[in-house]
Amino acid sequence: MTGLTAVLVHGAFADASSWRPVAERLRDAGTRVLAVANPLRGLAHDGVYVASVVRRIDGPVVLVGHSYGGPVITHASSTATNVEGLVFVAAFGLDTGMSALSSVEGFPAPELASALVPGAYPDGSGTATEFTIDEARFSSVFCADLPSDTAALMAASQRPVAERALAEPLAVEPGWKRLPSRFVVAGADHAIDPGAQRAAATRVGAETVELAGASHAVALSHPEAVARAITAAMLG
Repeated sequence: MTGLTAVLVHGAFADASSWRPVAERLRDAGTRVLAVANPLRGLAHDGVYVASVVRRIDGPVVLVGHSYGGPVITHASSTATNVEGLVFVAAFGLDTGMSALSSVEGFPAPELASALVPGAYPDGSGTATEFTIDEARFSSVFCADLPSDTAALMAASQRPVAERALAEPLAVEPGWKRLPSRFVVAGADHAIDPGAQRAAATRVGAETVELAGASHAVALSHPEAVARAITAAMLG
């Protein structure tokens, strides 16, 4: 594949800046990059939004999703016809009818499960629930292999994810059923159990690389390896 754009989709508790070291490496290699602001409000909502961004791009795209961004690119690639490949990074991998939460049932509960802090936000005429990570535990849960000052800034700037985003089942035919996929497994992830990631990679039929010792924030702590996986997907 040539002339592609790498579209990077972050997950929960993060923002588009979490892709910066990966994006820098891709751009230095001559790759066009777009890091999308994932709304984190609901799987169908976010998938439709990302698909609309992808369709505005002139030319083919490889979609890259971190964490909850994995379900979002799965949804978006079901309708965005210019997507030619998928890369899942420490992500959930869903089939139709599965949610992020249901996809990890049967695996050990990660540290994240006990570190979530719920809050209410306005939702139409009522309220809905969203989650952040307890700031005191953010480093251990999300980015244990990054410096403590970096982790503190990430904790202070984390973006909450709507409960429905994690609980909403995928209601479309997943794009990975017709597209080549790759998967980066974070071997020391405390947010999504590494075993669940391996099972997700098998489910989507992805070519897989595992990074031993990598935290959930693998795109920040191992940007070279993540960039290599994306580049490999773009080369076909």
